[in-house]
Amino acid sequence: MKLVKIKRSLLIVFFSALATLLLVGVSCISTRRSENKNLFKSAQFTPPNSFTHGVEGPAVDQSGNVYAVNFSREGTIGIITPSGEPSLFVQLPDSSIGNGIRFDSHGNMLIADYKMHNVLKVEMKNKKISVYAHGLAMTQPNDLAIDSKDRVYASDPNFKLNTGRLWRVDPDGSITLIDSLSSIANGIEVSPDEKRLYVGAGRQVFSYDLSSGGELSNRKLLIEFPDFSTDGMRCDLKGNLYIARIGKGVIAKVSPGGQLLKEIELIGKKPTNVAFGGKKGCTVYVTLMDRGNLESFHVDVAGREWKMEK
Repeated sequence: MKLVKIKRSLLIVFFSALATLLLVGVSCISTRRSENKNLFKSAQFTPPNSFTHGVEGPAVDQSGNVYAVNFSREGTIGIITPSGEPSLFVQLPDSSIGNGIRFDSHGNMLIADYKMHNVLKVEMKNKKISVYAHGLAMTQPNDLAIDSKDRVYASDPNFKLNTGRLWRVDPDGSITLIDSLSSIANGIEVSPDEKRLYVGAGRQVFSYDLSSGGELSNRKLLIEFPDFSTDGMRCDLKGNLYIARIGKGVIAKVSPGGQLLKEIELIGKKPTNVAFGGKKGCTVYVTLMDRGNLESFHVDVAGREWKMEK
């Protein structure tokens, strides 16, 4: 009887320790109350007009540097130190203009080049730029999402026709149309368990079942906002979506079940996209069209993309 009680106690200790470890890997809540006071309070990260009004596609590398498109002028990628100092990283070739940015499992930067119908690749060690995928059938690849197998999912809005399409770009550069929408496709993200793909389309956000082979099925409405359009989005490790609400000046935090959990107020009114980075992946960086800069705020749960790069 005593032996059974001891074994039971050991199991309780083991699972408690395991739960603590898992929580540490996800939670951004500090043991110091003073550090938690700044959660969800946005502040200026780069100076106004350090980027053009086409600023978009934030992404964070393993060293904590933040990248965004259109630094100082169109057709560039800017790099921002963790302390918020921006400078030119690369000039894109020809007439290319970037939008969404992601990093693959090898550390390469992938850029949606909406002007030239490309997804570009930048090798970070030597800044060599090449065409990762090219498709004239794509109207203008906009935002990107990526899974653990380096499959890229690209939204492709057609603003003239008010429609949108979704493409999958496989690691060999092949492009596959995976859905068409009767509204403008914009922000796009993969869930932490990679079983869902989320896509913003105007005021609506849709959820798809995502197969292990990268196929979509069972499209359904996750949430519909009463006003203002959605733009870029990212997931935290609990599957909550952080969605840019362009025109409203907020980032909406939405649960995997479609519940609006919180609205984080920004200084600017036209957020275009978000990315996770910072210490333990607990900072969200936001690109602002109307101010031509980035803001940042701390969150309670680390980001999915930050965890993928570790």
